[in-house]
Amino acid sequence: MARRTLILKNRYFDSVFLMQVARRLAAQPGMGEAWALLATPANRKVLAGLGYGEGDADFAAAGPSDLVLALEGEPEIMAAVAADVEAWLSRGSGSGAAMEREPRSVAEAVTEHPEANVAVISVPGAHAAREARAALAAGLNVFLFSSNVTVEDELDLKTRARAAGLIVMGPDCGTAYLCGAGLGFANTVRRGPIGVVAATGTGLQEFACHVHRGGSGLSHALGTGGRDLGDAIGGLTALAGLDALEADPATKVVVVLSKPPGRAGSALLKERLGRCAKPVVLCLLGAEGGGAPNIATLDQAAALALQAVGIKEPLFLQSDPALLRAEALGHVARLRPEQRHIRGLFAGGTFCYQAQAIFARAGLVVHANGPLAGMLDLPDPWTSVGDTFVDLGAECFVDGRPHPMIDGTQRRERLLREGEDPTVAVILLDFILGAIASRDPVGDLLGAIRTARDAAARRGGDLCVVASVCGTEDDAQDLQAQTRALEQAGVLVLPTAAQAAAFCREAMLILADGKGVA
Repeated sequence: MARRTLILKNRYFDSVFLMQVARRLAAQPGMGEAWALLATPANRKVLAGLGYGEGDADFAAAGPSDLVLALEGEPEIMAAVAADVEAWLSRGSGSGAAMEREPRSVAEAVTEHPEANVAVISVPGAHAAREARAALAAGLNVFLFSSNVTVEDELDLKTRARAAGLIVMGPDCGTAYLCGAGLGFANTVRRGPIGVVAATGTGLQEFACHVHRGGSGLSHALGTGGRDLGDAIGGLTALAGLDALEADPATKVVVVLSKPPGRAGSALLKERLGRCAKPVVLCLLGAEGGGAPNIATLDQAAALALQAVGIKEPLFLQSDPALLRAEALGHVARLRPEQRHIRGLFAGGTFCYQAQAIFARAGLVVHANGPLAGMLDLPDPWTSVGDTFVDLGAECFVDGRPHPMIDGTQRRERLLREGEDPTVAVILLDFILGAIASRDPVGDLLGAIRTARDAAARRGGDLCVVASVCGTEDDAQDLQAQTRALEQAGVLVLPTAAQAAAFCREAMLILADGKGVA
């Protein structure tokens, strides 16, 4: 088979669509593999390492706003793709599909959909603020999915929105629920009386799934973007969201989910929550205070929110540390003496923060590429050191490449490397279902899980793989099927991300005591 690269100048597409294009191309008879990526330096390095672009001046000169199609296959099929490339980049189902004309600007979109009141923006960060300003000028609230937007632009956008009585959710806002409609990475959950303001995408997903599985639902859930409660932004979206939820008759309890806020953000949040007329549940992962008793985990936040609307804490949210420790002892007993370390490979950044907070309260320290206070900074996010938790959705990993919730390639490769390390005892994983996410997130990693566990067995030990699955029975990926596939591969699946991290905490405490190891 031959290899070929096609460069399309100034052609941006979102990573979800590009992954779909690559899959359709790779499925064609005569095609070996296909890549559809933005030509960022990191992506060109990956493709060059796979043998693409050698001697191709256009490939070498391509920039982050250019699109690369890297193909391996029979010359005839690659020539056919090159001759009909625009059809492959249409929103149709494949070659020859009719091109769908889409609005080329916010103004065109408003003309075509005058009833809309929210603009969803997912363009490169360098252009996202401009499009968001256009949306605000048109009287639209903004769901800003794009990342790599400057703090200065974020502050300007949110200041404009406040003056206009609008809300900017984001930048880097992964999830929101508005009037029952999920935006971005969203699970299928019912509507109900619980309103949420969230500076955490996967944290909102996990919370929403807990509430749904517990028998209730969400009125609205507004994402803020991770920097909103930092001192530079001062919680402009969070405060506007709290005002909206307090005024909403359908919202009976208000929940705030976030990473630790800045000093100024914390003070503003404390003052606002102190005068909220509705019951408040506050969950600041890894922080204390904020105007209401701070809840330590998403599980506890969901349990309290359910209780506030008259629902008893469901069994799946209840965890017994003694039972976790007893089960951990059994797993640790199968390890070799050199197996001492844990590697957490997270698709959801919130789960990485929550796991760190759970470890910190037990006096355990890990390296992380987004360390909480008291944790160690991971010098190179691409390489684990000792005990490591890595958020594989961080910007360095998704610059021009799909998020790990969409495409498991990078996490699969990292898992295989961790499995080759004879000192690794425990691997902690999260799997996230819902809209936009991979059609089979567990299937994307199953082969790597089996390979890593087989390697440990050949060395005479075991590899304890622990996981949680964030989703509901109504998600397209099938929560039960995903869970069952993990269990059949020998993975210990816990009901929630917090419980998975708590089990790993117990295992690492046992290892630190030197107990139970063969």
